[in-house]
Amino acid sequence: MAIKFQYNKTSLGDLGKQLKMRQKALPTIKSKESALRSEVKKAKDSASDYRRRLDALKAEYDYMVSLWGEFDCDLLRVVDIDLSVQKIAGVRTPVLQDVKFEEKPYDLFSSPVWFADGVDILKRMAQLGIEFEVYNRKTELLDHARRKTTQKVNLYEKVQIPGYEDAIRKIKRFMEDEENLSKSAQKIVKTKQQAAGEGVML
Repeated sequence: MAIKFQYNKTSLGDLGKQLKMRQKALPTIKSKESALRSEVKKAKDSASDYRRRLDALKAEYDYMVSLWGEFDCDLLRVVDIDLSVQKIAGVRTPVLQDVKFEEKPYDLFSSPVWFADGVDILKRMAQLGIEFEVYNRKTELLDHARRKTTQKVNLYEKVQIPGYEDAIRKIKRFMEDEENLSKSAQKIVKTKQQAAGEGVML
């Protein structure tokens, strides 16, 4: 990224302000990046933990697969999922508060004995599945923010700060050269005037 500038004091002052702003912001952005990196890891670990627990629960009740054909799927349904928002390093992430189920009444005497256990199993599986999805979404949001922050850190560190420093250096050199030329020109004019003054005196 080429930084546009002019060879004058105004441009030098503007570039100096831009450079200072980026140098001050860089440590904050770096700390945000490291915070996001650790939060992404936590969210991934939580999501994989919920996935592992869900798989374990499914495996625990695999022996009941043949019985699930008798189960009435209309007995239980998810009515509402209560989510709240938590800000982590400036990123709005979902937090599961509650899962509300609607359980239809069924006849305990005419239904198989395991229906009550089946309803409980389905509730736990649904809860774990929803928790997994929420943490998965949280991971996606945090990872996206972390990538953007990493890009900004790299932009500041590797492109903008060196670019501003280089532009400031070029302007200072140009102004020094201009000043040296001006001084040299003044000396030449002074020397010529002195020589011309001595020539008049003779």
